[in-house]
Amino acid sequence: MEFDDVIENTSNDDGIDNSSIESAVSQILKAVGEDPSREGLQFTPRRVARMYHELLGGYTMDPKVIINGALFEVQYDEMVLVRDIEFYSLCEHHMLPFIGRAHVAYIPDGKVLGLSKIPRIVDMYARRLQVQERMTRQIADFLRDLLKPQGVAVVVEAMHLCSMMRGVKKHDARMTTSAMHGAFRANLATRQEFLANISRGEMPLQI
Repeated sequence: MEFDDVIENTSNDDGIDNSSIESAVSQILKAVGEDPSREGLQFTPRRVARMYHELLGGYTMDPKVIINGALFEVQYDEMVLVRDIEFYSLCEHHMLPFIGRAHVAYIPDGKVLGLSKIPRIVDMYARRLQVQERMTRQIADFLRDLLKPQGVAVVVEAMHLCSMMRGVKKHDARMTTSAMHGAFRANLATRQEFLANISRGEMPLQI
């Protein structure tokens, strides 16, 4: 028995009801013909409940805490790009993971954001029950509203286990979504510069 398995089933302040999750997981185990009391499954309901605090933590992330004052007045009006931001999310249709990377760019208009904050913003939206299209738009809209930049661009590439493990079972299928605001939508050259930058040296997504 692992030490971290022996924990109190305490209440949490993130809105997740451990007891209900544990009960539901036990019922699922019984429904598929398993015995929740056997050694290998004895602590599974508790582990699953604990896991959801991490995987679905984006619902309770506070944007003010994430940004933490890391907005700086800087006179810079060229593209800022953070590429290859890995993320893990859960598809809301089957609650199976989709895994990938996000590329985020903006053109400042007097304000820049601390480098570490952009991956945190990606995580805030990824750690929810999601669809990739919505997540892509949420990241772009958040940065637009926060920075009031000349433009924002987000491209997300992901592999969806709901189409790899079940259904069409297409292991090599990749999904790409994008959201553009401002100069990236209006100016073809700006958009092409962004797309060229994220494709340079790009490695294929793999599990």
